[in-house]
Amino acid sequence: MRVVHPEYLPDAALSRAEMERLQRELAADAIFEDGIDFDPVDAALSATPDEQTALTVSDAPVVVGVDQAFLDAESVSAAVAIRAGAVVERAAGRAPLEIPYIPGLLSFREGAAIVDALESLTVDPDVLVLDGSGRIHFRQAGIATHVGVLFDVPAVGVAKNLLCGSPRTALDDPLPEGARVAIEADDSMDAPAGTVVGYAYQSRQYPNPGTRYVNPLIVSPGHRVNAETAVDVVEATCTGYKLPEPTRLADAYADELKSE
Repeated sequence: MRVVHPEYLPDAALSRAEMERLQRELAADAIFEDGIDFDPVDAALSATPDEQTALTVSDAPVVVGVDQAFLDAESVSAAVAIRAGAVVERAAGRAPLEIPYIPGLLSFREGAAIVDALESLTVDPDVLVLDGSGRIHFRQAGIATHVGVLFDVPAVGVAKNLLCGSPRTALDDPLPEGARVAIEADDSMDAPAGTVVGYAYQSRQYPNPGTRYVNPLIVSPGHRVNAETAVDVVEATCTGYKLPEPTRLADAYADELKSE
């Protein structure tokens, strides 16, 4: 993969004010409308090897999952490319950890390792699925938006916790499997108030979640997808697990890299 907008490469040497200004400029270039050339509902994103045919494989989009692991002073990034349920390529990236974790500035801490991994990929992804937020971000520029704009590739963010914004209905009670709750922009965000910036999506749930339940994923568009399509991609790639298969495999690969 090739960086298309090097002016947005994350630079840990910038001041916090400079980082936030860069994020606002990047968000202005982000496209939160569909720019993918496949229908995630109909596309063979999660076909098992037994279900694959030559036609399925050749027509299926390439989905690349991205996740990170950490050593004492280094970030390790893993990218796993999947087509029709099969891994077609893996790539690794590393970079020094130069700043501490700061809510809203994750891409400046982890972005260099992600760029290193994605630049090593030889396959062209149809969509990236990243562990982290996209538009659900104070300045509409979470790590999925940052990476998506950098490479000008459709990107989706899948976070485990809600960074900002307000659920349209409360998330206090367990949601049934398959439920989607819109997340609207609030006064903590740059987006116009009331804008649907993503969804809480219940990918898996226990049959009787009264005492034991699974929390929803927080899904948001990163670049060149809208909020609804972002959830469609995640739903199509959740194959029996809470996490989408691309990021689940990337998480496992990141742990493997860390142990090495």
